Order: sequence, then C-alpha cells, then structure tokens
Amino acid sequence: MEYSHKKIEKKWQKYWEENNTYKTTQESDKKAYILDMFPYPSGSGLHVGHPKGYIATDVFARMRKLQGYDVLHPIGYDAFGLPAEQYAIKTGNDPREFTEQNINIFREQLKILGFSYDYNKEVNTSHPGYYKTTQWIFQQLYKQNLAEIRYANVNWCEGLGTVLANEEVVVKNGKMYSDIGDFEVIKKPMKQWVLKITHYADKLLEGLDELDWPNSVKELQKNWIGRSEGVIINFKIKGSSKTLPVFTTRPDTIFGISYLVLAPEHELLKELCSNEFKKDVEEYVQLAKTKTDIQRQDDSKEKTGAFIGSYAINPFNNEEIPLWVADYVLNDYGTGAVMGVAAHDNRDFEFAKKYNLPIKFVIETKDTSKAFIGEGKHINSDFLNGLLKDEAKDLITKKILENNFGQIKVNYKLRDWLFSRQRFYGEPFPVVFLEDGQIALVDEKDLPLELPKTDYIKPSGTGESPLANISEWVNIEFNGKPAKRETNTMPQWAGSCWYYLAYILTTSPNNLIDINSQEAKKLFEKWLPVDLYVGGQEHATLHLLYARFWHKVLYDIGIVTTKEPFQKLINQGMILADNGEKMSKSKGNTINPDEIVESHGADTLRLYEMFMGPIEASFPWAFNGLDGSRKWLDRVYRIFEKFEFSQTNNHNLDFVYNEVVKKVTTMIEECKLNTAVSQLMVFVNAIYKETQPIYIEYIKGFLIMLSTYAPHLAEELWEKIGQKASVCLQQWPSYDETKLVNDNTIIAVQINGKLRATFETKKGTSKEELLTKAKSIEKISESLKNSTVLKEIAVIDKIVSFVTK
Repeated sequence: MEYSHKKIEKKWQKYWEENNTYKTTQESDKKAYILDMFPYPSGSGLHVGHPKGYIATDVFARMRKLQGYDVLHPIGYDAFGLPAEQYAIKTGNDPREFTEQNINIFREQLKILGFSYDYNKEVNTSHPGYYKTTQWIFQQLYKQNLAEIRYANVNWCEGLGTVLANEEVVVKNGKMYSDIGDFEVIKKPMKQWVLKITHYADKLLEGLDELDWPNSVKELQKNWIGRSEGVIINFKIKGSSKTLPVFTTRPDTIFGISYLVLAPEHELLKELCSNEFKKDVEEYVQLAKTKTDIQRQDDSKEKTGAFIGSYAINPFNNEEIPLWVADYVLNDYGTGAVMGVAAHDNRDFEFAKKYNLPIKFVIETKDTSKAFIGEGKHINSDFLNGLLKDEAKDLITKKILENNFGQIKVNYKLRDWLFSRQRFYGEPFPVVFLEDGQIALVDEKDLPLELPKTDYIKPSGTGESPLANISEWVNIEFNGKPAKRETNTMPQWAGSCWYYLAYILTTSPNNLIDINSQEAKKLFEKWLPVDLYVGGQEHATLHLLYARFWHKVLYDIGIVTTKEPFQKLINQGMILADNGEKMSKSKGNTINPDEIVESHGADTLRLYEMFMGPIEASFPWAFNGLDGSRKWLDRVYRIFEKFEFSQTNNHNLDFVYNEVVKKVTTMIEECKLNTAVSQLMVFVNAIYKETQPIYIEYIKGFLIMLSTYAPHLAEELWEKIGQKASVCLQQWPSYDETKLVNDNTIIAVQINGKLRATFETKKGTSKEELLTKAKSIEKISESLKNSTVLKEIAVIDKIVSFVTK
C-alpha cells in the first residue's frame, strides 16, 4: 500500500504555517544556531543539487529542537547582484521587481520541501531595511581607518560597465572574459574604495586554530593570507642612483641569485628598462594585462618573461645580476620584485632553463639536474658555508642589518579588498563628497541611503555606475553646502558578510533591531557563534575570510560578543548528473526538485539525498535510488496498516530499539546522516519480523526520529496513532543502557553440512525448541519433507544440523 504524498505533504505544510510550528524560541538555556549559506535567487530556481545542504541542516536543527534546545534555523537571500542588473538593462524592468519574483519562486520551492525554517526571520540583502545596517557597518570601517579610496589595477569589463572580481573572470585563448555575458575584460587602473583587510591578517590567522572546520579549508585560508617572515634587501642598480628593494624569505641563498625579476606593474620598470629592450618589454607588459592574478600564479603554466637590459649589484659579492620582468610576480606582494634563485626553486629553475640563465647551487646536493629545495649545508656561499638553513638565515640577516643593506619584514599574500562596483544594483555608499574634496558620512539617522527609483537602468558610458545618470540623486546639498554622492555601489559580498547577524536581529522579514543597541548585544550573547554552518566548498576562502574580517572588526568595537562567527563548518558535496557531470542549466542536465516532489514526494527527496552517502561527498543522481527511498517510506507506512500496537512491552524489540536510538542520536550529532538512515531501516526490518503487537512507545520514538528526515509522513502517522500535538515538538527519545545487552543470538541451520538458513532466537533456547524453530523455516521444511532424516543435532546458542538420505 502506497500513501498519498501529495495530500499528506500539502496538509502538514499548511498546518505548520498556520501554527507557526518552527518559530524561534527563547526559553531554554541550550541553544543551537544552525545556518545554511543563503542562496542567490536566480530566475532558474533550485535544482536537486541545491537542497542537499539545506536538508542536512534541517535534520540537525529538528533533532536539536526535539532535544529541548532553542533553535535558530533561518533562511534568506543574497539578493543584490549582476544578473538582476543585466536583466534590468536588457528588459527595462526594475531589478527590484525581478529579484522579488525570484525570491517568491525560491521560497515556494523551499516550503514544499518541508524545511523547518522560521520564515519570520527571512532577510533580503537588497531590501533597504537590511542594507541600512550594511551601510552602518561600512561607516564603522571608515571610522576605524579601514576604508579608503585609492587607485588600483582592476578587472574592467566595458560590456558590463563594471569592475569584476577575479572569481567573475574566465580566461579563454589568452584573453579575459566576464563569467556573465562573456564580455572582454582588461586590466585598468581606477579609483576604488578599498577595505584594509590586511590590517587584520594576523587576527584572521590566529582564530583559525580554534575552529571546528575541515583542515583543507583552514589551509586554504592560511595560504590565502600567506604570512611570511623575511627581509627586504636593497639592490643597487648598475649605472644608476636607484636601488631596487626585494623581499625574500630565504636571504641565505643570496649567493645563488641568477637574476632579479620585477612585476609588469612595477613602478621602476619603465625607468630601469634600457631603450634597446623597451619595445619587447612594453609588448610583454600588455600581454600580462590579459591575465588574472590567479592565472599568473598557476605553477602548471609555462613561465614567461623579458630581459629589461639592466643589472643590479649583489651587495655581498658585487656580482652583476640581470633584471627581468615576468608576470608570475605580483606587484602587490612584497615589493613587486623577487630573487631568482634557480638552483633552489622549481619555478626559478624552469625560468632559468628556458632563458639560459646561470644555475648556481648554494646548498649541498648530489643531483644538479633539478632544483634542490630540501635541507642541506650551504656551499659556494662565503661565510655561510657549512651552515644549515636556520643558522645561515640568522647570520645573513644579521649582516644585512649591520651593513644597512635592508631590513626585517613580515609580508602577506593577502591583498586589501577592492570594494567598489560600477553597478546600479548594489548598496549605495553612505558618504558624500564635498566641493573641497573632503569625504563626509551620511548621518546615521538618515540611513538607509536608498537606491533611487528610475524607469530605466543603462551604463553611464564614463566608467561610472548607472547612478551617475541620475543627477538629481547625485547632486545634493549637505549641511548647507553643495555635495555629490558616491556613484559606485558595494559588491555583492557586502551583504553576505554579516547576514548571520541579521537573522538574530530580525523580528519580522527585513525588520531588524538596531545592531548597536543593548537588546542586540543580549541577542548576540544568546546566539553567537553559529554552531553549524553548511555550504559549498567554493566559499572556502573569500566569503568566509570577508565575514570573519567584518566580525572581528565588530568584536573590536564592542558590537558582537565572540571573536569568531562560525564554530563548526561542513562543506557539502555536489549532486551530479547521472553521468557524473556537474549539473548546469547550460548543459541541460538539471533536475527540478518540484518534479521529484510531484512524482515521489518531498520526504522521498529528503531521505534519498541524505542516504546517498556522506554529506561531504559528491554522488551522481540515480532514479533507482530515489525509487528505493520511496519504497522504504511505503514500507514504513504499511506498518501502521499491518501491525497492531500495544501499551504493554513484550520486550522483543528492547535491544534493537535502544541500540537504534543510541546510534541515530550519535550519528546525527556527528553529521553522519546517511548511516543514521540505515539505523532507522534496521528498526523497521526488526518490526517486520515480529508476530506480536508492537510496543507503542517504541513506535512513538521511531516516528520522532523519522520526523527529522521525513517530517510530513511522520506527522501523518503520529496523528494516525491518536497523538495530538505535532511530532516535531515532542521530546527526542532516550535509550536504556541496560537494554543494550543483546539476549538474542543467530543460529545457523545446516543440511548435510551445508548452510541453508539462519534464524534469531533468545540465548539459552533449549535444543527441542531450536529444532522446532528450524523446522518451521519454509526453506528447511521443504527440504526435509522430501528426504529421510537420519540425524538431528542441536547445539545451544550455535547451530542446528540435519543429516538426511
């Protein structure tokens, strides 16, 4: 017998909404803040891969609520963005209306999947009630001298009329293109707002060790920050009064320098380049502008460069060192110039081989056919000979300082955050520019500074955002003086930097308590940090880094009460197409969850996606697996048609029930959600072996556990056994340790020495009863019926054996 999922799911979703079943409570001294990385509400809606993480957090949140925790389990939308603006430009429609339509589609898709979200906590980053606080936080960054305007080399896309982040750029045939729209992108110096995240580099490193995050993510963050201790050595330039400062973490290899190399953007490049090589160098610099920083640092790519015709002088042996330009050096790391020590760096070795530069070994090795990057004694290094790395570094550093050749320096790969976008659809900067060039902040009481209403959004044509077209919005009077508003807007990252705080502050959708109030502080003390954060691996660096940066600033100015925002992090794997490819609209291989809900039910989809395997792993979609999950739920439903229930415990299921409760509890706690489903299946299998009425309390406990995965069916069956209040508001079942000793054993049944069957029975069952039970097995009775039994053997707790002729 199959149940009607359409009827049941619609019924209980209506019940939950009418009864506000999943409202956030403030009654317990135990709290659980369970958070999903919120979605961008695109017009295409969800495919079946998107809900995987949402289902996982929902299972965990439901269990915590059943365990008596106050649970904050919210959802919202990362709603500003380039796609909505492009839609507006192409159609003439307001991006706000387009975004609201998409949000409505997403919300309905989420609701039919039965998530226990508190929709009263919903946020939308593009709503003025939300970005009022985004603007306030920006003002605090400005007051802390962490925001400023400066010129920076950016990825400029003329077709989109905006600066793009590296992650929004793709490289094809040696040129850069926008990920959206496929427009050409170039490197261009522009005046930009910059957030000084580098000032928090050490704090961002220190906090990582305290977090329950995957080690791979921690390492990604550490590498992105890239702290390194070294020295800056000032190299004199032959025939010039100029010096070239070079940062290195290995000053002990100074006697092995083959060449020095400058970044294409280095401020001294033009001045140091000789006329003979100027044309080649200029062509090379132009070529470098077509590459992203990520592409330039890809060690798998062949290294390229150009000799600039000048030489530096090694301060320790007066050797002349050729100067080169190469795009694998980034201008904003260190000093924009590095030492090429070809014998002891794989990248430098390849470069030297390609351009026939000398390779000088200064650390002892027997194999000089490749770069040696291991530990060894120094050779060919004057006063460093015979020393190991640390000793040599200490001595050379001392000599550098004594001779005024340079200074000690700590460097970071982390760069300050380019925070301007030339878009209409983003948070306006809450600043004005006065006629004398001074910057003033919009008064807090006048926040939010809202985007203006306009009939049509079009690029300005000047490199500014479309806001520059709306002169009545740009040109204002500020404190009685003429002033202009900033026409750039904030990047989409801004709203996602603090949205986990917004959920805490939200009393109704997009209605937030003042973040700088005592009420807010009390709420932060209650809910922070986020206990479980689940989202995709693609956000392992920038989103998490930016959110941690803003959080630490807010901590330092006394707004939030914890140093870190997210205590535990899980990166969920992808659900791939059935052929193993990544699902994408362009490939036409996406599967709409609405269709699965229609055909199989939301509970089936939820159960299947959790049962596929570990949450962190990626798996291909398989309809036979989906069918199997539905068949199991049908089997659960048939229990309530086929079996009788009793208020009296016959103790037959004591062991299996208590073991399943213990294992399911532990497995969900550890986010081993697929194996927890297996345990629920073990209990159902045990029920189907019973011939006596099932103890009703065990059925109740099973339904409570099932409700975390299949809430609609669990509610229906809960009602079916005469229970009134929602199964989702019950108490999580406990287990009895004394019943975890298994009194049963498995008996093997043999005929003429061959295993033919097994059965389970209580330990100590008599020989006579063992023989009776063995003969009652249909397969055994059929075999014995057609044979002459010569001997019957029964060994208590072990085996039953028949010898036949």
